[in-house]
Amino acid sequence: MKSRILVVAAALALAAAPLTSPASAASLTSAQAVRLAPPNLSLANVKAHLSQLQSIASSNGGNRAHGRPGYLASANYVKAQLDAAGFQTVLQSFTYNGATGYNVIADWPGGNPDDILMVGAHLDSVTAGPGINDNGSGSASILEAALEVSRQALQPAKHLRFAWWGAEELGLRGSQHYVTNLSTADRAKIKGYLNFDMVGSSNAGYFVYDGDNSDGVGSGPGPTGSAELERTLQDYFASIGVPTRGTDFDGRSDYGPFISRGIPAGGTFTGAEGIKSSSQAQLWGGTAGQAFDPCYHRSCDTTANINDTALDRNADAVAYAVWTIATAVPPVTVWSDDFETDTGWTANPNGTDTATTGLWERGDPQATTSSGTKQVGTTVSGVNDLVTGRLAGSSAGAYDIDGGVTSIQSPPVTMPSSGVLRLSFSWYLAHGSNASNADFFRVKIVGDTTSTVFQQLGAASDRDGGWGASTADISAFAGQTVRVVFEAADASGASLVEAGVDDVKVTQQ
Repeated sequence: MKSRILVVAAALALAAAPLTSPASAASLTSAQAVRLAPPNLSLANVKAHLSQLQSIASSNGGNRAHGRPGYLASANYVKAQLDAAGFQTVLQSFTYNGATGYNVIADWPGGNPDDILMVGAHLDSVTAGPGINDNGSGSASILEAALEVSRQALQPAKHLRFAWWGAEELGLRGSQHYVTNLSTADRAKIKGYLNFDMVGSSNAGYFVYDGDNSDGVGSGPGPTGSAELERTLQDYFASIGVPTRGTDFDGRSDYGPFISRGIPAGGTFTGAEGIKSSSQAQLWGGTAGQAFDPCYHRSCDTTANINDTALDRNADAVAYAVWTIATAVPPVTVWSDDFETDTGWTANPNGTDTATTGLWERGDPQATTSSGTKQVGTTVSGVNDLVTGRLAGSSAGAYDIDGGVTSIQSPPVTMPSSGVLRLSFSWYLAHGSNASNADFFRVKIVGDTTSTVFQQLGAASDRDGGWGASTADISAFAGQTVRVVFEAADASGASLVEAGVDDVKVTQQ
């Protein structure tokens, strides 16, 4: 992790079992590959990789930093493991600060070349130490995941690409070089990037990148698709009973060059120099008042600076995400609306709305600000969205919601009778500090019954407008004709409340 940078890196591990050649992978059908369960990666293998990286550092001046012999030895070690496992590997060179750096790029043969899942971690350390947690832990975890792909002769639907980045500690130099030098067409083929950096911190927390901006803080959501990557990782930790918390896309890690070009991203992180709070210690154990990694960027970041439990869980999270995402059959779009044309949405469909201003409408929104953005003047796609009072007026409160509830209903949507059905949408709720939890943004499905499938309540604190993305399982409405209803309310008095919706979609998997 570069100085003061949150980084997510993919986990790697040393292969103890014999590797299966790509040729034998041909004996598996795609359907068989889909049925393969995500593996439990060997912690011993991951730690064996860390031991190798420690030995490399010890033999090369105590570090594996950019431009130093320890880094090139680390890259050659990773590349040799992947070459033996049947990956197509490239040692991509670049120059920074007068020194040559290297990215290791490894492609697993097969999968849709126009639908790439990329998994990455930075391989370099700072000059002060061997960098075993930062970021040998991520590098070793994704390496073991890659080697397990070979052992299982996995035939994913997506094309799999793994990457180990150089010079991250100097400002994301390796990943920036890689993304910048891709053609526009090749960048468009990368449909998701998972980043794993510092996944074995000794005083660990369990953080997942906030792809949907559900935390409502910081820089906003990742590009469309980031919410799904976040949910996949959350699902894994939920399956083992480990609570997670969000961490912001603040540009401090190798996901930065990807999201800056619209590529969805996600990943996990166990903490760096930040101090673990009392509530976090109650949630995860460990020591409150101490850094998540007391050896961050220090010479003591050795193999002794690893929390085995955190490393094991995060390595398995890497494998879960790779197997789950890469082998999934792409969903079928049942219905969608980007609001660029009028498809028949109805405001106040039941005639019961009480709001007097800020009524839902389709249109080109005008930005408003009051202690930050309140009505977002840009859409997720195109020119139009659904917005509560699209005009700005003379002040932020001129056309915001007042007087109660405003609602808008979709045209009828016929749902398939089978499969997993999901509603996805981009949204925001913004309000001033004079709001309360009586104010809300709410999503309902109206079919044979009515169900609230998403809700965000207001609070007595300022919340700026910023696009997030959410998904709800609506399989209970299979075989029905339904309508989607969006509601927003200023129900606590004369508060400042705004909301918006864009890119609504129903899919079947």
